[in-house]
Parts: sequence; C-alpha cells; structure tokens
Amino acid sequence: MKDNINNASRALVAGGAGFLGSHLCQRLLLQGAEVVCVDNFHTGRSENLAELTAHPNLTILRQDIALPLPDDIQVDHIYNLACPASPVHYQADPVATLRTCVEGATQLLELAARTGARILQASTSEVYGDPLEHPQREAYWGHVNAVGPRSCYDEGKRCAETLFTEYGHRRGVTVKIARIFNTYGPRMAADDGRVVSNFIVQALTGRPLTIYGDGSQTRSFCYVDDLVDGLVRLMESPADLSQPVNLGNPCEITVLRMAELVCKLTETQVPMQLCDLPEDDPMQRCPDITLARDRLNWQPSTLLHTGLLRTIEYFRRHPSDVVRDAAAVVSH
Repeated sequence: MKDNINNASRALVAGGAGFLGSHLCQRLLLQGAEVVCVDNFHTGRSENLAELTAHPNLTILRQDIALPLPDDIQVDHIYNLACPASPVHYQADPVATLRTCVEGATQLLELAARTGARILQASTSEVYGDPLEHPQREAYWGHVNAVGPRSCYDEGKRCAETLFTEYGHRRGVTVKIARIFNTYGPRMAADDGRVVSNFIVQALTGRPLTIYGDGSQTRSFCYVDDLVDGLVRLMESPADLSQPVNLGNPCEITVLRMAELVCKLTETQVPMQLCDLPEDDPMQRCPDITLARDRLNWQPSTLLHTGLLRTIEYFRRHPSDVVRDAAAVVSH
C-alpha cells in the first residue's frame, strides 16, 4: 500500500507530544504533511518533540482537547491519540481521563464533520478487558469491569468507539478505529509503569525487576515504528473500513520471559521481586490481526530482540530520566 499523504495534506495529531504521538508526527512530517500537534502536556513531553520543533511544517498547540478547538483549524486528517495510556497516569485522575476520552473525542469529531476530514481514534486492547477469548478478534465484545480501578480508561475508550461509529453512520464522517495492543520503543516515559519501561529502568539502575503475580500472564509487544505504520495505513484505507481494527504483534510472551530477556540484553543480573497482581489486570493479551493483514497489508516486522535493544539504547542516552523515575513501581 502506498502512502497517500502528500505535501498538500494537513494533519492534526491530538496527543502529539506523547510517546506514540510524537513518532506519528515525525512520520507524517517525513511524508511531507503539515502537522498540527495538539497536547496539554499533562503526560506529553516537550522532549519528545525536540528533534521536530524546528521543522517548518510543524505547529504546536498547547490545549486540552476536551475544550473547544480554534474555529480556524483546517485539516484533512485527524488522529486522536490524546489520553494517558498507562495505569499510573490514567488512574491519577479518572474523571479527567473519562472527559478526555468522551468530550475530547466529541470535539475532534465535530471538527471532522465541519472540515470534512478523515478521523482516526486510537482505541486500545483494553476494550477487551480480561478476555475470555484468546487471541482477541475485533468481533469479541470483551469482558470489562465497568466500575473497577481501570474502568475510566477501558470504558472511556469503549465510549469513544461508540461516538466514532455514530458520527460515521449519522453525520457521514469517515472514521477509523485502531485497537492498539502493547507498544514499546524510544521516547517511552521512564515512569509510565508499562512493563518494558519498568524492566529496562530497573535493570539499568540495578533494582529488582517487579513481577506482578507469578509472571505467567502474557502480553504481545509491538515496536513503535511498526505501530505507526499501521495507523497511517488504516487512515488511508478505503472509507468503508470503519469497523475497529486490531494493531499489535501476535507474537505472545509471558511477563516473566520478558523480564529475563531484558536482563540478558542489558547485561545485568538483578533479582525478580514478586508483587500482588493488580485488580482486573488481564491475564492474556494477544491480537488476531487477520483483518489488518487482509485489508491493510500490514503486520509487524521488527523483531522483539531488535526493538528492545533500540529501546534500551534510548534509555541509556537519557540517564537523568532513568535515575529520576527508577523508583516507579506500578501496574503493567
């Protein structure tokens, strides 16, 4: 599939200063698009955009997307990546998380309806909850606790999917929904509590690697460049592909095996520390990406070993972040 974004395209990336959003901004700029990065910098970081700020096609707008956007914004593509994506961040203010998911999606959908732009919702594998189906297909309705400690994020994303679907049906907006599975790579925040960043930071600082439960729970890790490629392909896919599409790596690995691999690649010898499994933490997570393969001609190509080495090197180049956030021990 060829990229259709050209020099005439103007894309808005909500959450563009975040881990995933900054990589997406970089990709779009490389393709010749003008990019408007919208972020309130609550979890997004200016450091993530450091290499891009001098680019003449990048505009940075500091704003909460739950608030009305400027009337003069004109765009062709809207990517909604605005929401804290790790438990430590989205559980810090559950009401704000829900408002970002629901009110933010509404603001961006109204912008799409007004400008005629295509719009993509970055949803999540968390809409499947602690799944009773494995691997997870898009047709699976999920097994989610609507009032649990993770529900502000899980249910917020599920509601955003509903909003996108209804704007597509009732307002004629061209909508895309990506259900994103665990993603890792450079620019992850050292304190975001995700399993890869936790393990790398702990290994590099000689601390025990925190294993929640017995480590037998599984995750499927997709390198950020592969995931961004999937987002762009989905955005440029035929208009009739409006249903949710899984984007992730179907290669499953246990959390314990990931800890061992990080120790090996960082060349460290640190103990494993077993902790209680957080409430509602899913025991299995693995995407069925048949739809993405068939409709987008997409699948991950970066080997886990390769991606982890790049991520470890990034953290080694940012030792102040690693040391400052080394004590973060949260759910993954």
